[in-house]
Amino acid sequence: MNILQVTPAYFPFLEKGGPAVKVRALAEGLARRGHRVTVLTSWHGRLRVAFRDEIGGVEVLYLRPLINYRATALNAGLLSFCRKRLRDFELVHIHGLYDLIGPAVGHYCLRGGIPYVLEPLGMSRPYDRSFRLKRVWLRLFGAPLFRHAAKVIATSLQEQRELLEDGLPQPQVALRYNGVDLDDFAALPVRGAFRAAWGIPPDEPVVLFLGRLIPRKGVDILIAAFAQACPERGRLIIAGPEGEPHLVAQMQALARAEGVEARTIFTGPLYGEDKKSVMMDCDVFVLPSRYENFANSVAEAIACGRPVIVTDQCGISEFVAGEVGLVIPREQNALTAALRLMLSDRDLYARFRDACPGVAALLSWQRMLDKQESLYAEIRSPAPTTA
Repeated sequence: MNILQVTPAYFPFLEKGGPAVKVRALAEGLARRGHRVTVLTSWHGRLRVAFRDEIGGVEVLYLRPLINYRATALNAGLLSFCRKRLRDFELVHIHGLYDLIGPAVGHYCLRGGIPYVLEPLGMSRPYDRSFRLKRVWLRLFGAPLFRHAAKVIATSLQEQRELLEDGLPQPQVALRYNGVDLDDFAALPVRGAFRAAWGIPPDEPVVLFLGRLIPRKGVDILIAAFAQACPERGRLIIAGPEGEPHLVAQMQALARAEGVEARTIFTGPLYGEDKKSVMMDCDVFVLPSRYENFANSVAEAIACGRPVIVTDQCGISEFVAGEVGLVIPREQNALTAALRLMLSDRDLYARFRDACPGVAALLSWQRMLDKQESLYAEIRSPAPTTA
């Protein structure tokens, strides 16, 4: 099958968050299964260029941005691509909302009779900044994009429930979880390298947050809870790119006010082996997010054998609860209690740690690719209607 994947951000722009990693895993996985896959995306480098590349057996077309506003770009060549090349594809998969690439491609798909899948990536409801602007966007561009999609993909039961509550018909909504590339986590770094590099004693408890630093992720809740749960010993690692201006400085000030500045480390973004190294050296991975449609970083921590704490607003919580970690309400006292329990109850901790390989297997990209291929086949060969 000749498939077009449409995404606002792609490799190497990992600072744009999980979608840049997830779409690459999906595209390259499909290519390894014999499909012809093209990715249409925007170039986010300092030099504004447009070019074609081939990465992991996937054709990647980077459009040249004319105007950027946060993650949204107005790209040169987009309409020309839609008019000249879109008809070459049997199916289109559009990832994300609040950009201009998806609506333009969706419009030309409708004109050309090309079926498309929409994967909103948890953006169907505004949870972050610019609420009014996002509502206007959803009304003008989002509504027709949803309406004409052959399938709308939810990546968790939580997101599926929200899409149905918002009025999408049940047959249109399909559930396909995000995955983790277990081959990438087959050979893990030796424990101790990250601790040695940052001067952390081998026996000191380490609590890790890893993700884009934006208010929705709840780093403020974590800092306050860590100060209460670990008043004298322990290190808090906050790793990830700054997704909101001045947020790192604000979180550093909060750590200072809570009296844990000396035991809180802001590493900046960590990728590849550095990311796996910090995960291997932590004791507990925490994502106190106020909303998360799935949470790829949690799946990666589980693949590293690390017990986790997540809020009940994270889509991956259905895989976590009572299996590899704790699921809590999104408030400070609950997180404080969960940290104390996880760092003190060694039997519970060992049970969660030992269950990580089994849960990671459930989240393998190979399983998710099976589901994705079956959805594509269903769209390409719809069931016949009865008179």
